[in-house]
Amino acid sequence: MRLDTSSSPVARQQSIRLVIERLLRDGSVSRAEIARGTGLSKQTISEVMRDLERDGWVREDGQIQGTVGRSAVTYALRPDAAFVLGIDLGGTKLHVALADLQGRIVADSVEPTTGEGGEAVVAQIGRMADTLLARAGVPAQRLRGGVMGSPGIIDPKSGAIVIAPNIAGLDSIDVPAALRARLGIDIAIENDVNLAAIGEHWRGNSRKARTFAFIAVGTGIGMGLFADGHLIRGARGAAGEIAYLPLGADPYDTRGMRLGTLETAIGSAGIAERYAGLGGEPGTTVRAIFDRLESDEAARTTIDEVARVIATAVLAVHSIIDPEIVVLGGSIGARPELKLRIETHLARCMREPAHIEISALGNQATLTGAIGSAIDLVHRSLFGIGTDASPLALPVAAEAAE
Repeated sequence: MRLDTSSSPVARQQSIRLVIERLLRDGSVSRAEIARGTGLSKQTISEVMRDLERDGWVREDGQIQGTVGRSAVTYALRPDAAFVLGIDLGGTKLHVALADLQGRIVADSVEPTTGEGGEAVVAQIGRMADTLLARAGVPAQRLRGGVMGSPGIIDPKSGAIVIAPNIAGLDSIDVPAALRARLGIDIAIENDVNLAAIGEHWRGNSRKARTFAFIAVGTGIGMGLFADGHLIRGARGAAGEIAYLPLGADPYDTRGMRLGTLETAIGSAGIAERYAGLGGEPGTTVRAIFDRLESDEAARTTIDEVARVIATAVLAVHSIIDPEIVVLGGSIGARPELKLRIETHLARCMREPAHIEISALGNQATLTGAIGSAIDLVHRSLFGIGTDASPLALPVAAEAAE
């Protein structure tokens, strides 16, 4: 379905935008309520609603009782008027989801990321998208956009993947153009940790915060930053590359040049090396180190040292953006044992320790952010509504999910 605004004057476009904004904010609303909230005439609202109903964007949602005994029909946006793709591309796993305009996932699939890289990854995404559309019974023309989370640095102007350390060949092709050619829709690309921060802001533990940090600790370490309600990308898309903070080791040690000093010190490989250096069994996984906290002094010391380094990083971040909350995610960052130790160290180095929370979305944070951002892109392209920092209509979508 497509809203035909090609022959509409600027005033009609503005009227449509105002009506859609009201519907997004309130969910279900009568024409009279739209008139009171927008200042548009009843005739204009009737014409706009007629067009939106005709083109499948709006439906009757119920009735409300007026003050003089008369009832009024209420209207709501149709969540199935269009669909979006959310894509979480990792070095080992690819998760693709098809969702409606309320963010409800109607079909999704997870596969190992192809090891052939580059064009083969694009082909894999295209095949998975085709399968999801068929499984959900959604016509391809109702797929209107998508967002993909990718590791590495994304150019904020072109959307190109500048550095993709975990997926060979992805930074040597025009990924947005290749995806558009394969899928027939625009797919925006964003750093995966930035999308995780957007996901947390939309449906996670930082919904009420305008300034916060999302720090993911796993194989590596990354950060997404919101300041005054806006995602901070930086001049070259590298804002939040916390892995390169000069903490945890000597920043002039060339071993930290490739992955960053902080990531080298407290990424999963660094944690395993630290444990072995304290007398633990070489090659032990981080999961096993956590499992041994109650009985193994080397494990306790290792995790305590890691927590101290992360607390120092949180202190550095806090001194720069003064976040209301710091959300920890990733396979390591989400461990409650680590959070407890970080809080202990923060209490020793901050007069008012930063408020720490574990991600409410877990490994779904990036995908959730991709879906929310894709919905925002669809609304912006069709109706001129939205921002470039976080999903549109956060209250509406969040309430729909609860």
